[in-house]
Amino acid sequence: MIAVGASGLCRSDWHAWMGHDAAVRLPHVPGHELAGTVVAVGSHVHRWVEGDRVTTPFVMACGRCAPCLAGERQVCLDQWQPGFDGWGSHAEFVAVPRADGNLVAVPDHVEFAVAAGLGCRVTTAHRAVVDRAGVQPGQWLAVHGCGGVGLAAVLVAAARGVRVVAVDIDPGRLRQARALGAEVVVDATRVDDVARAVRDATHGGARASLDAVGDPDVCRAALGGLAVGGRHVQVGLLPAGAHLPMDLVVARELQVVGSHGMAARGVAAVLADVAAGRLEVARLPGDRVTLAEGADLLTTAADWSTAGLTVIDRFGAT
Repeated sequence: MIAVGASGLCRSDWHAWMGHDAAVRLPHVPGHELAGTVVAVGSHVHRWVEGDRVTTPFVMACGRCAPCLAGERQVCLDQWQPGFDGWGSHAEFVAVPRADGNLVAVPDHVEFAVAAGLGCRVTTAHRAVVDRAGVQPGQWLAVHGCGGVGLAAVLVAAARGVRVVAVDIDPGRLRQARALGAEVVVDATRVDDVARAVRDATHGGARASLDAVGDPDVCRAALGGLAVGGRHVQVGLLPAGAHLPMDLVVARELQVVGSHGMAARGVAAVLADVAAGRLEVARLPGDRVTLAEGADLLTTAADWSTAGLTVIDRFGAT
C-alpha cells in the first residue's frame, strides 16, 4: 500500500474515462503514473518496507511468463496496470500487486512529482528513442506530436546529440519543442505535405520517426518522411483497422516497430539519469494541481491546450 505523493495526469486516463478501455469497470479510480511512500506491505513482499520512497512502471509484470524471463517485462503476457486493470493513483492511497518485481526506489532528492511524471510519458519516450528507434548522435529523428510523450522524446533525443524535427499543429507546443532542443519545427497546418517538409528539412529523410499521437494520418506522414531504410516507432495507440502505406514500407525497406512503456529496471536507470542531472526533466512544461482540479482536467482532456507533465500533488487541498 502506497501513500500517493504525486500522480501524473495522462491522456490515457481520459481514454479510460471515455470508455475506450474494456478492462475498466465502474466504479473506478484512474491514475497510472505514481510515486509515494510505502505504508504497508503484504506477507509475500520482501524487498520493501514501510517508509520506502517508490515509483513503478505502468506495466506491472508477472515475472514468470516468457517475455518476463527474457527481460522484456514491459510486454508481460499477464501484466496488471493501475488505473486500468484495478483502481489507480488518483487517490490518497493505492494498492499495488507484485511489488517485489515492479517497485523502483526513488532517490531522496528527487521529488515525487518528478518521479510520477516519469512513470509513463518520459520513460515511454526514453525507451522509444533510445532502445526502439536506435537513433545515433548527429542523425535525424522526426517527432510527430508534441504532447507529453512527444516533448519528452525531443528532450531525450536532443540530450543525446540527436537532431530533431518536431511536428505538431499547435504553435505553442512547437515553441516548447524548440526550447527543448528541436532543431527544426513543422507546423502541420501550414504545409501541404508534412512528409515532404520533413524530407526537405532533413535533406532526404529522417533516420527515424516517432508517432506520439496515434492517428493514421500522422503515422502515414511519419512513414513518408523517412529516409530509405529508416525506422518508424509507433507509440500512440492507433484505432483498429487503420490503413498504413505498406507499399512504401516495402519500396523503401522501412522498419516499423512498436514501443510499449518500460520495464522497472529501465525506470531505475532513468531515475539515476535524472538524479545525476543528465536528463533535465524539470525543463518539460507542466502544472501541479489538486486532486479536485485533476478530476476537472480529466473530463476535458480532449481539449487540453497545454503539453508536458501535469501532476496531481496536493491530495488534501480543496
